[in-house]
Amino acid sequence: MKIVKEAKTFEQVNTELLIVGVQKNCDHISGWSKFVSFYGESLEEWIRSGDINTDRKKMTKIPYIGSNKKLKRVLFVGLGDTKTLTENQLRETFGLVGKELRNLKACEFTIWLESFTASPIDENDIAYLFAEGARLGFYQIPNYKTTSNEIDLYMDAVHFVTEADIDEIAASFEVGKIYADAVNEARNLVNLPPNLLTATELANYAEKLAKQYDFEVEILDKAQLEELGMGGILSVNKGSKEEPRLITLKYQATEKWEGVIGLVGKGVTYDTGGYSIKPKTGMVGMKGDMGGAAAVLGAMKIIGEIRPNKNVVAVIGSTDNMISGEAFKPDDVITTYSGKTVEVLNTDAEGRLVLADAVTYAQQQGASSLIDVATLTGGVITALGFDKTGALTNNEAFFDAFIEASIETGEFVWGMPLTENDKKRIRKSDVADLNNSPGRDGHMIFGGGFVGEFIENIPWIHLDIAGTSDANQAHDLGPKGGTGVMVRTLATFVERLGEAVQ
Repeated sequence: MKIVKEAKTFEQVNTELLIVGVQKNCDHISGWSKFVSFYGESLEEWIRSGDINTDRKKMTKIPYIGSNKKLKRVLFVGLGDTKTLTENQLRETFGLVGKELRNLKACEFTIWLESFTASPIDENDIAYLFAEGARLGFYQIPNYKTTSNEIDLYMDAVHFVTEADIDEIAASFEVGKIYADAVNEARNLVNLPPNLLTATELANYAEKLAKQYDFEVEILDKAQLEELGMGGILSVNKGSKEEPRLITLKYQATEKWEGVIGLVGKGVTYDTGGYSIKPKTGMVGMKGDMGGAAAVLGAMKIIGEIRPNKNVVAVIGSTDNMISGEAFKPDDVITTYSGKTVEVLNTDAEGRLVLADAVTYAQQQGASSLIDVATLTGGVITALGFDKTGALTNNEAFFDAFIEASIETGEFVWGMPLTENDKKRIRKSDVADLNNSPGRDGHMIFGGGFVGEFIENIPWIHLDIAGTSDANQAHDLGPKGGTGVMVRTLATFVERLGEAVQ
């Protein structure tokens, strides 16, 4: 997408569409009187009468009939009372603008930045939020229909009417674009059918990412996992014809490999539940059980672009969970990579077994703090609904810093308790060190707490995105399907950590 680094006046607009924000009171907007003169004196009366809706997230399309022959129409975007307007509300509003741009097939457009200003949101913030929100809203799920009449649409170019420094505006827009594009790539991964996205294909994607951004990359195949004794991943993989993969990417920002944050993703490309088989309605959609892996890869894409001053190791355990005569089963006892043994009480509690090996490996690769991300439990949906990511931690200061990043990105995260009683139930087994399914009550806590048993005295956060990784209907920032949740928050957090050590 071309970012045109040439600020325009209204008379110089050379696209067919101009995007303008309208508020309950527009008189304080710098340049408003010039715009009224440019558009026509009837504009203010149309706003007063409600013909142009100023309510937040409402949009009005009106033809332009003035002297600028190139400009065909103006899209007025309602902002409501900007005294209470937050960055996240503005991001969501721009998401709806992105949807409208797709509907209009408007791939080149101009935005008047000053019309969207709201204290303390300045023009640079607006450029960033527009790029992020509009590109997320513009996204559409690829389909495989042979009769589809849909045209592939892309945002070709953006122009600005602004009094601000155009180089700073362009830089802010570029960062927002980087964040949105990474989320959309993560969405693509989640939305891929499971016959197309196997563990091998996920590893291939990671290798391409590594090549693009000069990451160190390591892909361990089944034979190598067997040699290392990664019984968590291998047990889940036993019923499959598709080989598992352990994917590691390293981004080194400093001379010494120290102060490394680990990002670990669950990459189960399809989950039948194994012999603890899911009902048919519960199995549909399990192609998205690698949402944690997608979040980590999306975050790594942003990290590769912005190059924060923070060392990062990303580890993804990937396999599918299938049924065959060789599949693992309830009552099995397995030995994880850490050496800890696990009594398998539920083969549908497979993600935590994969994560157990992955977090152990991340720590061996130098992680001194760690975040794991997984579509781990239906219990988080029961507890928090579909719009909140559940979290566990062993370090409140680390978690508080992460929450600040999540507030900045507008991705809601809620911490859950992990008590000694919970840990005792995870460790309760007559035949092994741990059991993988203590019960349905507190399911989300038991799932994440199980992963916590493999954390070796370093700051740790577990993120359960089972509710937030997939949308069952369209929303302000995108269509139904994969959301790319946590991509922006993970990357923002890493960026903040890098700023803290400078």
